[in-house]
Amino acid sequence: MSDNELPKVTIYSDGGCSPNPGFGAWAALLMFTRENGELVEKALTGYDSQTTNNHMELTAAIQALEALKMRCEVDFYTDSQYLKNGITTWLNGWIKNGWRTADKQPVKNRDLWERLHLATQRHIIHWHWTRGHAGDRHNERVDELVNQTRMNAYRNLR
Repeated sequence: MSDNELPKVTIYSDGGCSPNPGFGAWAALLMFTRENGELVEKALTGYDSQTTNNHMELTAAIQALEALKMRCEVDFYTDSQYLKNGITTWLNGWIKNGWRTADKQPVKNRDLWERLHLATQRHIIHWHWTRGHAGDRHNERVDELVNQTRMNAYRNLR
């Protein structure tokens, strides 16, 4: 299958916790159109009882990309500049510098960045940053899913 024939998928992801660090959740919304024209939306969610916002943002992206069963062309939307800048700008430098930042510090969340880097390798991904809480309905939806997942999990674990 040529790159022009790849299935096209749109992904929105979000993650957060309250307080930070604290009890967190992540969500991803995968959207694609079947050959018959039917729009398919699949929501993925998860939580962690002791985490950070950045950890949840990365986990959402990883889970979304790992859920894709075949090579795809992906429009990936995030409201996390940490995720967007990390994957599009900083990652190659970190790898080149032995997983050290520009000021020679170890990269935080290295295990997740390595897993995300691996998850991106088989896809063509167009990364997009969208402002959070600014009316983008899909971004608002994943934000709602994060909050619902976090609150439901917190209630169930108490």
